[in-house]
Amino acid sequence: MKKITLSAVAILSLASTFTTTLSASDEFTLFSNTKFNGEVRARYENVDVEDSILKNANAYTVRATLGFETNLLGLDGLTMKVDGTTVQSLSGTDYNGYAATDKTHPYKDYQTVIDPEQTRFTQAYLQYKYGATALKAGRQVMNLDNERFIGSVDWRQMMQSMDAITLTNSSIAGLNLTGSYIYSYATVFDERTQDSDSVLLNGNYKIADWLKITAYDYMLSLEKSQFAADTYGLALTGDVPAGIAKINYRAEYALQGDSTFKTTTTNVKKENSASYYNLDALANISGVLVGAGYEVLSGAETNAKGAIIDGKTAFSTPLATLHKFNGWADKFLATPIGGLCDASATLGYTAPNLGKAMIVYHDYETDVAMNGKSDLGKEWDMLYTNAIPGIKGLSGLAKAAYFEGGDVATYTKDVSKVWLQVDYKF
Repeated sequence: MKKITLSAVAILSLASTFTTTLSASDEFTLFSNTKFNGEVRARYENVDVEDSILKNANAYTVRATLGFETNLLGLDGLTMKVDGTTVQSLSGTDYNGYAATDKTHPYKDYQTVIDPEQTRFTQAYLQYKYGATALKAGRQVMNLDNERFIGSVDWRQMMQSMDAITLTNSSIAGLNLTGSYIYSYATVFDERTQDSDSVLLNGNYKIADWLKITAYDYMLSLEKSQFAADTYGLALTGDVPAGIAKINYRAEYALQGDSTFKTTTTNVKKENSASYYNLDALANISGVLVGAGYEVLSGAETNAKGAIIDGKTAFSTPLATLHKFNGWADKFLATPIGGLCDASATLGYTAPNLGKAMIVYHDYETDVAMNGKSDLGKEWDMLYTNAIPGIKGLSGLAKAAYFEGGDVATYTKDVSKVWLQVDYKF
């Protein structure tokens, strides 16, 4: 294993030293009430693609995070948070963890696992709280709602971080408001920080356990994907008791239109016309899980050469935790030009000491036919996770995804992925 960069460890040591030496002074305190956190997550991932010229991927990787949170200068409400994360591969690893544009790396002949070796600060921000209002500035992990639009992509070994200024308020009972300006962001790839000129607005009001209303407007302008669009929508969520069952539901609708901001590199406004809706419900019947969902990301009409002819765009969510949606095989990290309709069904159980097991089935189609074809394939996903007894914070996970290709070009090949993981948080 390559030498691990120790910058995060150095910062933690510095914080500890200052806490010890300066907290003793009655006149001045730089750090106080310092809390440390950490995580070590080891994972094996296998990727097998039918009739591919690329070799199967076998990725043995480990993620290590060390961080601290501390009060600053003895001022009430002023805190600092720093997390450093490193991702390293172990011996026996054969996988492509590089960006698709890099054709010179030594593992270009292998399937992709987006866990490249890298080390960086995943969080480094100052926060000031005054009553029910908080202002946060700097690098931060951001997860809004169910992460369908804004997420940290924590499934990957290196998470996605936002460089942002975020204001939150919860002074009215049941109402939570968030406003954020993202000036740059770091993706899961080992690449330079990407420019952004984006504003996020999100508000939710909980009326009761059975109904929470969320409204949002995400005005994105992103350098890396050359994406610029406003996405605004409404979601209704809640837990409804029904006899011995509790039903968790989500009903959501969103539109994606022209961008408020210009793209950061081309300085040209992108035109957008797309829609999204999602209906899903999961019933917990004494630990037995039964659910169904239907999600639609609208698409555009194309000609035989694949060129868009109706002036519309496919609905896109470039800052989402995409692995959580539309199957764990990650076939739809980018929305097909013809859009995506995902009908799913879930069966599983969850119980104390027994962990959680799930089987999820997906049936995929385009929203608009692509060259006369609409079948995007099917997928079976399976998961089992549980705490490992004897050590607090230790858990294990086994997971698999089996995608059966359809008849739409680039979605015809079968794909299987398998994961084994051990995670320790402290």
